[in-house]
Amino acid sequence: MSGIGPVEPDGDTRPLDPPPDAPHPRSGPSARTTRRHRRTAAATFLALAVLAGGALLHFTRPRPEPPPESRFPSQTTSFRYLYMQVRNTGARSPEFEFTIQALTESDAPVTVLGISQPYAGLSLTSTPATPLRVNGDGSRKIAVTVRVTECGRAPRNAGLPFMDVTLRNTRAKEAHSYILGARYARDLSTALEVACGNRNR
Repeated sequence: MSGIGPVEPDGDTRPLDPPPDAPHPRSGPSARTTRRHRRTAAATFLALAVLAGGALLHFTRPRPEPPPESRFPSQTTSFRYLYMQVRNTGARSPEFEFTIQALTESDAPVTVLGISQPYAGLSLTSTPATPLRVNGDGSRKIAVTVRVTECGRAPRNAGLPFMDVTLRNTRAKEAHSYILGARYARDLSTALEVACGNRNR
């Protein structure tokens, strides 16, 4: 019988080994890309963890208490009456000089912007003139000169006279009335009696 049939495999049927210069399946381009992605992801995660830890420390760290707010000027400033003297200037009525003392109870300075009184028949000036500064934790003498301009509008009985003072410090500007005490009331009544005589009665 003649003819050619299918060629039978001769013994070993294993596939051929790859050539020596062929890349290893695990070291190909896709494997290198995967490793690079993993390293990038790890570095990103580490950076985010460091940032999160820093933010947590920032927001949870103990914070110092804020400094207390400074007080209003009327809460730290007081005025004390010292004495009175009569100044005869040759004018129609004499002038009366009341010496007072401004004191501060805070290390912040206070500025006296103005000194006035509520009686329409009296005028008032100060030496030194306002505005004047009183140092923190200090005091300053102020000579307040009072002139009687109209006896009919001066107080008949200065029972509890007061002075209106405008103050300013780093906290606020504030107007406040100060009662200077019984001795000041007595001296002011005496001054009005000297200036106006029986016309106040």
